[in-house]
Amino acid sequence: MHDNKDPINVAIVAVPEVTASALYGMFDLFSSPGRDWPFIVTGEAGEQRMRPYVVARSSNALTAANGIWMKPDCDFANCPRPDIVCIPDFFVNPGLSVSGQYDAEATWLKQCHEQGAMLASACSGAVLLGEAGLLTNCDATIHWGYVKTLTNNYPGIRVRLDSSLVLSGEGQRIVMAGGGSSWQDLALYLIARFVGLKEAMEVAKVYMLQWHDLGQQPFASLMTFRQTTDATINKCQEWLSINYKTQAPVAAMVALSGLPERSFIRRFVKATGMKPIEYVHALRLEEAKQMLETTDLPVEAIANEAGYEDASFFGRLFRRKTDLTPAHYRLRFGSLHQALEQKTGTSKSGIFRQG
Repeated sequence: MHDNKDPINVAIVAVPEVTASALYGMFDLFSSPGRDWPFIVTGEAGEQRMRPYVVARSSNALTAANGIWMKPDCDFANCPRPDIVCIPDFFVNPGLSVSGQYDAEATWLKQCHEQGAMLASACSGAVLLGEAGLLTNCDATIHWGYVKTLTNNYPGIRVRLDSSLVLSGEGQRIVMAGGGSSWQDLALYLIARFVGLKEAMEVAKVYMLQWHDLGQQPFASLMTFRQTTDATINKCQEWLSINYKTQAPVAAMVALSGLPERSFIRRFVKATGMKPIEYVHALRLEEAKQMLETTDLPVEAIANEAGYEDASFFGRLFRRKTDLTPAHYRLRFGSLHQALEQKTGTSKSGIFRQG
């Protein structure tokens, strides 16, 4: 906790293509401690405990990912010395290197860290921590769609998707939030650590925030269909997308490919990044997730529809991959689907209900 009575300086880094909602959402939350709760309960604002400001390599205006023009408060050379540096997510091509594109940001982040600042990232913002050389051989997290952006480009990183926040580095002065709205968890954690738990709870109540205690696994897609230059493997992927319930699907794909089994497996892994049986399970479980969200079928029936004769094996596999049982997954995401269905007036068949 910060003992100094002066407001805590929170620098929020803006780069071109930054997500404006996360950046300005952080700005709002960090402006709240000490100020908003007294205003809500007494009608008189209290003393603001944190001082956020937007900083960039240049103080010139830049364009956010959604096209909004943003004007940083200051540049790296002329900003107040930060106690905390936050890096919101920004658009970066998943898996690709950004080496050399953010040298100014990387140099400044490393300098701030050496001077004792806490560094915090949301989603793809962790890429800048990697560019600064601060994640080597460390635990880390990032949005599930960007895992390879870290593992392909920075040595020794151990990406964890099971926690909403991951702390790393000397004195745990690096904290990362996975993605989506988990930047809210990041802000609440920093408020609790630097101002106090009471103030963090007050901010959560004012903004009606809920902690994402499940991590990313329940939300993550277990697979992506990757088009490759290998036409034979693409043909097998397309076949499997329709015939995933087939018994012994790997053997069927080997036969379809006309390749020796070892050659098929080697080419499949190279093309998809997954072993054939892992790909089959991922595809089946994605189908099962959709059925759990959108139908009332019993879990045993869904297991069978997804290609599993043994419902208990299906349940164990589902939990290992999503960190939820099928029943808990349905409770969490099926109720969301039903609520949206009621609000939008659409049925499970997508037909609009006439009032």
